[in-house]
Amino acid sequence: MTSTKTKSKTTARKNITIVVSRFNEHITQRLLDGCLAELKRQKFKSSDYNVVWVPGAFEIPVTALKAAKKRGVDAVICLGAVIRGETFHYELVAMSAAQGIVQASLITGKPIVFGVLATETVMQAESRAEVDGDNKGREAAITALEMIAQLKAL
Repeated sequence: MTSTKTKSKTTARKNITIVVSRFNEHITQRLLDGCLAELKRQKFKSSDYNVVWVPGAFEIPVTALKAAKKRGVDAVICLGAVIRGETFHYELVAMSAAQGIVQASLITGKPIVFGVLATETVMQAESRAEVDGDNKGREAAITALEMIAQLKAL
């Protein structure tokens, strides 16, 4: 059995759409900054990606689906932050975002990366969106590049 493990490379031009929630923007902006820093480190130009802002995490899946259906889009990165409050709303939004993103990926056959934080506290969200440390936006960019390469290799 042959291994299909590949490293992400930017030799061929890639087109990525990044869908970002404006809700909890103090967190999502930091996720986006981490994502863009990684893409820049991987030699991406601003013409290789498109950033789309949506009102909240609930609106991410439909936007990701529409973006992934576009010809030439290789992957979609979804960034958001859902932080538990005092009601059941947290569960509804977090689960809907997760399920919608999975469905969009399966429908299109393209990598749609789940970079939506679902945390108990603002402090937990901030620790996952550190500027110079742990940043799930940066990890989402790495995952997208690896998945593009993986799916092309299949």
